[in-house]
Formats: sequence, structure tokens, C-alpha cells
Amino acid sequence: MKVRIISAIVAIAIFLPLLYIGGIPFILLVYAMATMGLYELLKMRKQPLISIQGVLSLILLWIILLPGQVFETGQGADIKMNAAILAVLLFLSYTVISKNKFDFDDAGFVTLSVLYVGIGFHFLMETREAGIVYLFYVLFVVWGTDSGAYFVGRSLGKRKLWPEISPNKTIGGSVGGILIALLIALAFYTFTTIDIPLLKLLIVTVILSVFGQLGDLAQSAFKRHYGVKDSGNIMPGHGGILDRCDSWLFVLPLFHLLQII
Repeated sequence: MKVRIISAIVAIAIFLPLLYIGGIPFILLVYAMATMGLYELLKMRKQPLISIQGVLSLILLWIILLPGQVFETGQGADIKMNAAILAVLLFLSYTVISKNKFDFDDAGFVTLSVLYVGIGFHFLMETREAGIVYLFYVLFVVWGTDSGAYFVGRSLGKRKLWPEISPNKTIGGSVGGILIALLIALAFYTFTTIDIPLLKLLIVTVILSVFGQLGDLAQSAFKRHYGVKDSGNIMPGHGGILDRCDSWLFVLPLFHLLQII
């Protein structure tokens, strides 16, 4: 527990100041986190980062991560789509060149991994650019959901939520996490400048809380599939980047898809 607490303090001491500063320092931090997240996924499937597919996936990831403000209006999406199409063609071509040592399943895994990590972390930057209050709202909803699910689940949870994937999660804990998230939303509406009508904010909060839990379960599912306990060990006592950011990667793109900001 001591190692876990110290690790969390160090991570917060690095992340929160750079989040507050924003701009280039925060962008560089997000690029580093996303790169480590992709490395963790590739490592699960024993795909080396220093390889043809590793280098191609890194290039595609860094293109997807590019913030919207570096492009002229409307150009960013087209450039990223073209890069994704080219990368898919190159991955499939490499299955032939490698004589199926890198096969179709590997190509699909690498492509989906880049999109999963890249889109999630891209919207981490986009949300910060839209306003720090919105990013703090999303992060606190995620953290509140996790904490509420843990403590309520320990106290009141009896029925398992999805034992085949995550045996410790309960339906009671899931509901408790949503309720804590709603209390956080009310606090943001009351004490901050967040510009979202109350009813809409509460509805959005429930949706984000549910999808945050799905993001956590998705991470648990592919860790179980690949037979690993943690995605990495960069944060002693907590695991890897994906272990800490799994809910973010679901919630942040959804926050924008709902056209909240």
C-alpha cells in the first residue's frame, strides 16, 4: 500500500501541473503517455515496438494524436483518415512480405490498438483545449465512479457484475459509482463555471459513468485474454498507463461525440 500511495503522489505531481499549464508541455506529456500505452498493448501480443509494424504503428499514432489547432479548418480529419488508410494497406502488405510471420490477426490487432489509444488520448488534449473545467469534470466523474464502485461494492455489493471478465466488480458497486458521479456533477454545476444545463449534465454524467466502467471492463477483458495481470509496470502498485487510463479512453471521445462542448 505504501508503494501504491507514493506512486500515485508522484504521478499526480507530474500530471496535474502540466494539465494546468496546458499547451506544448501538456501535449508532450500526452504523447509520452500514448506511446507508452501503445507499447503496453503491443507487448501483450508480443509485437516488438522496434519492428516494421511497431514503427508504422507509432507513426500512425502520432499523426492521430495531432491536436486540431495544428490544422486548417476541416483538414485534420481528412489527413488522419488518409494516414489510417495508408497504414492499413502497409500492414496488409507486410503480411505478404513477412510470409505471414506478421499475419492478418496481427495487422487487425495493431490497427485497432493504434485507434483505441490514439483517439482516446487525442481527445484528452482536445478537452483540455476546450476548457480545463471540462477536463476536470470528466476526470472527476471517472475517478468518482471508480472510487464509488470500489467502496460501495465492498460494503453492499453481492451480485457479480461480470464475473467472467472482472470477478471483483458487483452490480451494487456499479450503481454506487454512478451515484457518486452524479454527486460530483452537482458539485461542478454548483461551484464551477461549467456551461452545461443541469438536466443535460446529469444525463451526460450517467452515460459517461457507465461507459467509464465499460472501458475498465474492456481493459480487464483483453488483459485476461492475453494472460497478464497489469498492462505494464511504469507505476508501481498501479500497473501501466492503460491500467490508469482505461476509462478515459472510452469517456473522452464519447464526451465529444455527445457534442457537449
